[in-house]
Amino acid sequence: MKKRNLRVGVMVVLCAYFTITSLAGQNIRFLKEKHDFGEVHEEAGPVKHEFLFVNTGSESLAIENVEASCGCTTPAWTDTALMPGDTGFVVAEYNPLNRPGKFEKSLNVSYLIGRAGSATATLYIEGMVSPRAKTMEDELPLLMGQIRMKYKALNMGRVTTEKVVTESFKVYNEGDSAVRWLEEKSSIPGHVELRFDPVVLEPKTLGEITLTFDPVKKADLGFVSDNIRLYTDEAEDEIKELHVIATISEYFPPRTEEEMKKAPKLTFDKTQHDFGNVNEGTTVVTDFNITNNGKEDLEIRSVKPNCGCTVAKLKKKTISPGETMTFEVSFDTSGRQGRQYKTVTVFSNDPSAPSQMISIKADVN
Repeated sequence: MKKRNLRVGVMVVLCAYFTITSLAGQNIRFLKEKHDFGEVHEEAGPVKHEFLFVNTGSESLAIENVEASCGCTTPAWTDTALMPGDTGFVVAEYNPLNRPGKFEKSLNVSYLIGRAGSATATLYIEGMVSPRAKTMEDELPLLMGQIRMKYKALNMGRVTTEKVVTESFKVYNEGDSAVRWLEEKSSIPGHVELRFDPVVLEPKTLGEITLTFDPVKKADLGFVSDNIRLYTDEAEDEIKELHVIATISEYFPPRTEEEMKKAPKLTFDKTQHDFGNVNEGTTVVTDFNITNNGKEDLEIRSVKPNCGCTVAKLKKKTISPGETMTFEVSFDTSGRQGRQYKTVTVFSNDPSAPSQMISIKADVN
């Protein structure tokens, strides 16, 4: 009986609202088309609002679909046909998880009107999400034994051959016992130095691994990656397998305008080649030409394909001023299908463009 009285009450309020605002003659009218949640706490979970509407037309009305502008918003709606004067609802549920700050979202409501066809309406929600306090698990999601870190890759970023670089990375002991770093057992490449601070990490405390990277000793250019193996005195999971990554560029000291005019200058005859349709399992080959348009010898430092399926062959590494050299690029299509895009980066002593990229494409059948 109470539920019946409540529904009757809602209908009376809605009908009065639409009568007062002179909205008769329209097929669908919402009590309001925009809702402000105000402050929403991220840790409190999803919030909901129910948009009420009435069928103000002369034919039946049915919600066909409600599409939200974002996957963070989940809609629900009255799934039965409504006769003239009946009320229905559209629910908007917003999930604030990992979405701090202001939000504004929309819901596109598609509905059918008797035999007259279909129409749409748009609803809006907004609010401000207060971020939850970050936990150590949020800050350092990677867990290895008792030790938490942010990533398995220790990223040194972009470096040059001018000088060594140093970066620090946070570590956290999540266990109930102290952990000692065993530096003497660790496997570290010669161009990398590590320092543990502190060497003994007490339970529930933060520490740091400080990494010093020498790009000259690495003797490579472009993206590089090295495996390192760290040891602790933990009874289990004492080995921590990590990667040190960096992108190395050659350092060129500042030059005057006159010096730049005399410098070597690498120029390609083309920067891409499309093999078109090729059969899987074949190796296709093309040539690129490099010309030294400078006034000093051009030295090719390194040539790096982005895939083991691609091979670049140089006839020589020194190109005289005005000279053109042809180099071969081959692509092995074995095990590959569909559109393929591969690159080769050429590193040289051209101070204006020390790294340049060419690309090849193919449609592998």
